[in-house]
Amino acid sequence: MNILKLKYPFFIATAIFINSCTSQKSSHTGGKKPVISTKPTVPVVTPPKSENVKLNLPEVNREFRAAWIATVANINWPSKNTLSTQQQKDEALKILDLLKDANFNAVIFQARPSSDALYKSSLEPWSYFLTGEIGKAPAPFYDPLEFWIAEAHKRGMELHVWLNPYRAQHTTGGPITSESIVKKMPEQIIKLKNGMYWMDPSDEKTQNHVSKVIKDLVKRYDIDAIHIDDYFYPYKEYNGGKDFPDNRTWSAYQNAGGNLSRADWRRANVNKFIKRIHDEIKAEKSDVQFGISPFGIWKPGYPEGIKGSSQYDELFADAKLWLNQGWLDYFSPQLYWKNDGPQSFTSLLKWWESENTKKRHLYPGLNTVGLRDVSDRPTEIVNQINATRNILKNSAGTVHYSVDGLSKNAAMYNAVKNAYPTKALVPKTPWIKKAPLEKPILSVDNGKNALNVKWNSNDSQSVFQWILYTKYNDTWETEILEKNLTSRNLPFIKNGKKLNTVAIKSVDRLGNESDYEAKKL
Repeated sequence: MNILKLKYPFFIATAIFINSCTSQKSSHTGGKKPVISTKPTVPVVTPPKSENVKLNLPEVNREFRAAWIATVANINWPSKNTLSTQQQKDEALKILDLLKDANFNAVIFQARPSSDALYKSSLEPWSYFLTGEIGKAPAPFYDPLEFWIAEAHKRGMELHVWLNPYRAQHTTGGPITSESIVKKMPEQIIKLKNGMYWMDPSDEKTQNHVSKVIKDLVKRYDIDAIHIDDYFYPYKEYNGGKDFPDNRTWSAYQNAGGNLSRADWRRANVNKFIKRIHDEIKAEKSDVQFGISPFGIWKPGYPEGIKGSSQYDELFADAKLWLNQGWLDYFSPQLYWKNDGPQSFTSLLKWWESENTKKRHLYPGLNTVGLRDVSDRPTEIVNQINATRNILKNSAGTVHYSVDGLSKNAAMYNAVKNAYPTKALVPKTPWIKKAPLEKPILSVDNGKNALNVKWNSNDSQSVFQWILYTKYNDTWETEILEKNLTSRNLPFIKNGKKLNTVAIKSVDRLGNESDYEAKKL
């Protein structure tokens, strides 16, 4: 393809000049002498050509970089439940821009903090944390989840919907009204001694209700993942140190001939629920991921020397089993401790990696907002990011709890931003099969001082990002671009080096790359 487009009038002028030198008459001039321009003639220059070539393109950087956005108790967003629609949007955009500028590529947004909704739902009421009243929609109306999805994707960031499966009412959730799930499903709800209301995880109606909520989210919204955290059965301190009062469902199980111990019965119900949710998500949309963020210790002593609470015995969550069985796409254990204490960060991460027999994504949760007993928290968090890279290699990733640790602490933000110096694609997810992307279409054209490069794709609906490759002399440069960026002006000379090759790839929502289209100049 000719890079330098010659203008049509120039061809005419050149043809007339050449013709006049060989003949005084022409059938095309009616026998009259052609007028010869007295202006100096411009020599015809053959422009450089671009060629389709086989290239050995450099590998692009990959790492999952996410932050939790907590809405319960107005922890992160919205900052108050009295904000206007525009103020809520402004706060959301500020958070997203902050993360984008630090080269994050995902947000984990709490859309269902306690059997309520920060989105339009026919199954559960609008959240008190959004409008200050259970069941009250924002006015002027908008759908916050829809807004967060669109704005995250616009910035090349994934949006994971975070929900608490069993919490029915938080202590900061305002007065209970007829709209509350506490009133609508009273038989399934248990009041704890700290004032919270909890759905009974072993009640089949609880499981069916949460299943409907998740399937509704997956079906109606353009989300990248469903994410649940560590609240299965509640922590004992929520109930004054007492056991969870599920006598009704436990008695029903025994009366039906059940012979498991109470603890095993609880775990079995949670296990069944996890497997069910995984399978239902995949049946609805196979490329939507399922992520779980459990408490970071499976049991004390695993690995040797680890002390602390037992998620297995207290929360009745056998998270090791879920990871062993591959009932999830990514696993983010909350490793909220420093590296050299009784809950060693690296020791726990190595142990979880040894249990990752199905090779799912392992993205540890970091306590960016409140790591204890550390004099220099930014340095410790960066050390944990680097330790994760060393242990997990090319499938590394971390999730930061929470965004306030970044937005309200300049030293932490700058340290993490320096740890993420360039953009990164998310690690590939090879166990989720997806049709390959078509090769992009690339065109190049000379400008005055730069090469004008444009690209697109015939299956643009499947494109999430682009990778632009440029080669100056023998040096390759790569740039990860948002979907809406489809052109670049590239300088011919950069740092004394000459541009000689351009290539483009498209990337889908799971980080899969297309074949490249390239032009050699």
